[in-house]
Amino acid sequence: MPDWSYRTLFRPLLFLIPSDSARDLTLLAMGSLSKMPWGSLVIRTLGHMESYPILETSRFGCKLKYPVGLSGSLDIHGKAQAALAQFGFGFIEVGPITTLEIEDSRMIVRDIENEAIHYPNAYVNEGLQAVISRMQKKQGHRHPLMLRIRQMPGSSAEEAMLEQIDMLDKLRAYASGFYIDVIDELWSLEQIENILINIREKAKKLDPGLPVFIYIPLDLSLDILNYLLNKLELHLWQGIVIGDYIHSDQGYTVGHRGLQIGIEKTRLIREACKGELAIIATAGVHQPQDALDYIDAGADYIQLHSGLVYSGPGLPKRINEAIIYERIRTVEPHPMPSFWKSWGWMCLLGIGMIFGGVMAWVIAATRVMLPYDETFLGTAKTSLMHMNHNLLPFMSHDRITLAGTMISLGILYFQLGKYGLRQGQHWAQTALLASGIVGFSSFFLYLGHGYFDPLHAFVAAALFPMFILAMRVRADEPSREQPNLLNDRTWFMAQWGQLMFVVLGFALAIGGATISIVGITHIFVSTDLAYLESTHDGIGQLNPHLLALIAHDRAGFGGALFSDAIAILATSLWGISQGRKWVWWALAAGGFPGFLAVFSVHLNIGYTNFWHLLPAFFAVIIYVLGLIWLFPYLMKIKIERVER
Repeated sequence: MPDWSYRTLFRPLLFLIPSDSARDLTLLAMGSLSKMPWGSLVIRTLGHMESYPILETSRFGCKLKYPVGLSGSLDIHGKAQAALAQFGFGFIEVGPITTLEIEDSRMIVRDIENEAIHYPNAYVNEGLQAVISRMQKKQGHRHPLMLRIRQMPGSSAEEAMLEQIDMLDKLRAYASGFYIDVIDELWSLEQIENILINIREKAKKLDPGLPVFIYIPLDLSLDILNYLLNKLELHLWQGIVIGDYIHSDQGYTVGHRGLQIGIEKTRLIREACKGELAIIATAGVHQPQDALDYIDAGADYIQLHSGLVYSGPGLPKRINEAIIYERIRTVEPHPMPSFWKSWGWMCLLGIGMIFGGVMAWVIAATRVMLPYDETFLGTAKTSLMHMNHNLLPFMSHDRITLAGTMISLGILYFQLGKYGLRQGQHWAQTALLASGIVGFSSFFLYLGHGYFDPLHAFVAAALFPMFILAMRVRADEPSREQPNLLNDRTWFMAQWGQLMFVVLGFALAIGGATISIVGITHIFVSTDLAYLESTHDGIGQLNPHLLALIAHDRAGFGGALFSDAIAILATSLWGISQGRKWVWWALAAGGFPGFLAVFSVHLNIGYTNFWHLLPAFFAVIIYVLGLIWLFPYLMKIKIERVER
């Protein structure tokens, strides 16, 4: 459920149903997908969160791959942790955890205008024993677990301390760290101080290396906070977690309005403890800029809650990319690789495909068949014209569409090579690798009916070494382009544009696979035979080798279209980033020759059956819409800010 599907389709639908039902449905769907064969691969493929050493940290005994964590309140039963762990999170909070189960039948309420969620009770959870049972099972991920423990409501200070110590003992085998959520403003300052000191001492006796964090409620009064910062020996703790709930008579609210309160508390805590403690900020992060504001105030890590609901599951990835950019923008970049090291070969491959496509188009639009085609058939093309007056135009139609697809693919390869591979972008290399493997493998489809095309074999043999040379160096450089930081109207429109191109990529992949399968099996569809005014057997009776020749054209076109679809799909999934102008031009220029070939040849030969051309009309509509909606985002043209 990436942002391009969540913000455009799923969020509007989910927001039509009660919050509890929407949450349970979403978690069930993601959890079920992660448990399916290849489910985790699908999630990673759609999101493609790349890992870079610059994001990794090793503090308080934990190695964190990313500086972004997931709030436990979003998935209190851990149903979808295996799926959520793929979104770019470095650690996962489990909790709150209390000794006994806490239930509340009242509804969770969304406040869409203020991007907030109102919980009737912030401490609903399944209880200690249920959490232990869950921890004893396979988690489905290897992320560090930060367990937030809380005393039962109404506990006295003494009871709270004993409950916390008991949970520390019983849960320490499963925890990478603990959030000690014990502060209650009903107690005196001395009581709070005494409880925290005793819990820390007991934790040290249980396990000297056990990381423990003080959990500071977001709305904790400044008097209590200042008292604790001055009185506690902060160096004995691994860090401080600033919560995200604001308590009121109606319950507990978490949302974007907590951001400024959280930033102020972060700044105050950082000034008090300097660089000694890790600070985890959790309130109101709904866009990458919010996370950067926290980091500027002194936070080390960010934990997401309401932002994931309102902004979408792509938020952790966007934050990671923003942090990467901030950390490397002042660092001298590595020298660009030479033209001949990798990326130049891909550019030459793209140019070769463009040139080959243009030549194929010229031939298909004029003589249609080459001499070796006639040799294979044992007859001249003039004889075929007398056998069936639509036969040569039909073959021209197959070959021109193949030529247009080759040109489109060549343009994409050239752009991905010049800008993606040259900049060391792993996503671009992955896109080219997947597309190239499919494209070169599809050559064998030509042989499905026993026809060996020497020209295609020569072109494939000439281009394949370029592909190998282009792929031989691993691309793993982080992008130096400034990523999107705001959930503004330009970004939201881009989600629709990205959706259009993802749909286009999937549609073309289905179309390419279908054409290939038809080409190596039935060869024709019903509209083809209607245009030819004949039957499958009737065409076969005209010449014993004719079906094999036509099948070769169809299967080849289907394979090329499938390869083109993978390049478009991968670019749409992973390459859409604000200000990346070359991606817009690659998609625009790459699509034009393909659509020009399809519509021009069908009109020229009179093959204008509505149902046959309907997929092409559908494809061109979403292609144009995608370009329109992506244009401001990729060209970095500011559109009015969305009102919160």
